[in-house]
Amino acid sequence: DSYLVVAADKGTAAFSDTANAISLERGFWLGDAFASGGSVGYDHKAMGITARGAWESVKRHFFELGVDTQSEAFTVVGVGDMSGDVFGNGMLLSEHIHLIAAFDHRDIFLDPTPDAAASYKERERLFTAGRTSWQDFDRSVISEGGGVYSRRDKSVPLTPQVREALGIEDDVESMSPQELVRRVLLAPADLLYNGGIGTYVKASTETNQEVGDKANDAIRVNGEDLRVKVIGEGGNLGATQLGRIEAALNGILVNTDAIDNSGGVESSDREVNIKILVDGMVQAGLLSADERAEFIESMTDEVAELVLRTNVAQNVLLTTERARGVSFTEMFIRLMHWLEDTADLNRELEFLPSDSELRERAAQGQPLTGPELSVLTAYAKIQLSAALVDSDLADDPWFHRTLSQYFPAQIRERFDGELDTHPLRKEIISTVVANQIINYGGIAFAYRVVDDSGSDLADVARAFTAAMEIFELESYASRHAQLDADVPLELWNRMSLRMRRLLDRVVRWFLHRQDTDCGIQELVEMYRPIVALRFGSQHLMGEESQERTQAEAELAERHGVPRDLAVEWAELLDAFALLDVARLAQSQGITNVATGGDGAASSSPDEAVTDENGVSVLMIARVYFALFDRYGLENLLNRISALPQSTRWENMARIAMREDLYSTLVALAAQALESPGEDAQQKVQAWEQENADRLERLREVLDEIESMPGDDAGGELAALSVALRTLRGALAG
Repeated sequence: DSYLVVAADKGTAAFSDTANAISLERGFWLGDAFASGGSVGYDHKAMGITARGAWESVKRHFFELGVDTQSEAFTVVGVGDMSGDVFGNGMLLSEHIHLIAAFDHRDIFLDPTPDAAASYKERERLFTAGRTSWQDFDRSVISEGGGVYSRRDKSVPLTPQVREALGIEDDVESMSPQELVRRVLLAPADLLYNGGIGTYVKASTETNQEVGDKANDAIRVNGEDLRVKVIGEGGNLGATQLGRIEAALNGILVNTDAIDNSGGVESSDREVNIKILVDGMVQAGLLSADERAEFIESMTDEVAELVLRTNVAQNVLLTTERARGVSFTEMFIRLMHWLEDTADLNRELEFLPSDSELRERAAQGQPLTGPELSVLTAYAKIQLSAALVDSDLADDPWFHRTLSQYFPAQIRERFDGELDTHPLRKEIISTVVANQIINYGGIAFAYRVVDDSGSDLADVARAFTAAMEIFELESYASRHAQLDADVPLELWNRMSLRMRRLLDRVVRWFLHRQDTDCGIQELVEMYRPIVALRFGSQHLMGEESQERTQAEAELAERHGVPRDLAVEWAELLDAFALLDVARLAQSQGITNVATGGDGAASSSPDEAVTDENGVSVLMIARVYFALFDRYGLENLLNRISALPQSTRWENMARIAMREDLYSTLVALAAQALESPGEDAQQKVQAWEQENADRLERLREVLDEIESMPGDDAGGELAALSVALRTLRGALAG
């Protein structure tokens, strides 16, 4: 295999140099990039990258519970000891951890009511010392009733404090170490953190023989019996997939080990890609061989930062997907069918429910669980990335910046001009873009757009990339992900879903108009000037829209969202309409809304004026938004969004109705702009006078619809169809 890279499941740090020595001896082209984590590379334990990545999952789960792990106390039971990479690093990632119990293959640690600060300091001492065990923990730090016991002991005495902490019956005075380990796993703690080796949780429907980890058969527990609120899987295979699903069905927040401990894997991926590039620079004489090791090491901190961004983004994705509840069940069913056809998904092998099982669960109010969504995420990303590699996507010059941003700043500053020579350029770009589409758009985003529009995945990726850039959504997503746990989860999810709705609409808008036929740079330059109108665009809106956005922004601000982000969220979907404004401006002869009609740069969109009519971009926007408000189109859009979307046809009907409404509004605004008047208000009034008869009928229909209760889906669909037809009928001639 010309591209064989090894990352050992165990002993990554210990045996990488041995493997790389063999690679170098045999003349393998990857050299010491063959096995990551060696002496010239990124030491996972020193970076703490696997634990830090897993901790992002833990933090996000607790965020859903309204708890900030970095400032509030929470109880933990764990698998591992402080000498280990994943457990040791993990138990030092918050000073508010109350570690009440833990075990490894040697000992059981019990600290029923720990002093968080003292315990943290002692854990830190053990971790720093290295090669320690729980037996080295200073007994004077352990709270009353606690202690450290060997798993070789015949029996362990249980104090009242330990019984209370682990939820053990009052009349049980002692138990065997094996049974005590089971009770640690079953403790009513906030977090179960796995940083050890072995499989400790299975489903009640599985046998120990099926699990295949004989050493832990005696202590393994069932997912349905767990009493923690959150599971963090820093280690591999700590639970079976069915065990995770069973725990999740019982209300426990859990992903998969592949999601939680992906930090180490991605760190290895980045190390390999960096070394391939750096070795190319050495061969080209642009970097001396003597500099190589130091140069690679100098990027350690930024590599970690880049890796953790992925962990954060994936957890935001999964939280948002869980928030959809059962409303997306049919969409996920269709997605699974697509992945079965295009990505070799085997639902039985991956323990994903059948169509009938999913529908039965949905009827009981039970959506897909975190572990199931994690598997779908992996398959969706694999499928999309592979499709993009096989396309011409990476040929667009725009994606040089995507490639550049993948690497640390030191590489960008020194070798940016050589990045396009990377042998894996296309693969890196495709992987990054696929991650962005799924993380920000949703697991089913690419499938939905392709299925509804008939576009190919490369065009979807182009439109998505342009949308993210034009609307500066990466900044929005980053600030949203960093919000405190004080922000109510319902509001946080609304903020996330609104960005997805904007992305969905913008991408479809571009594809419908075949805007992706040009390069991404041209597309961005064509529409980026809407940003000049976007922020503070309230002054463009009618009074009703202003009141709505102001109320939403104030609500978000009261709940702890910073003012600038609150306003941006409130106006996010209104900003979509600015694409139509840009199109209208172009139809009026303003070819660049950032410049005047003659192409001369202007400091304000209001200065961009056509010659004979005196129509500015600002006037176009005000006419557009005035019509939107005066005819209550917000109500129509909300009712369209509330229509059922269980089937493909229902979803396509919603999309068609929304696009019909917007396109008709554009046509109405274009007509109003032709009417006489010095400003937007005068033009709208003149147009209304010219079309009074048609508009009277439109108002009657819209008023009647607004008074409808909205609980009859069939009636809503019929009424909205009539409303849209009447809206089109308001067009003159």
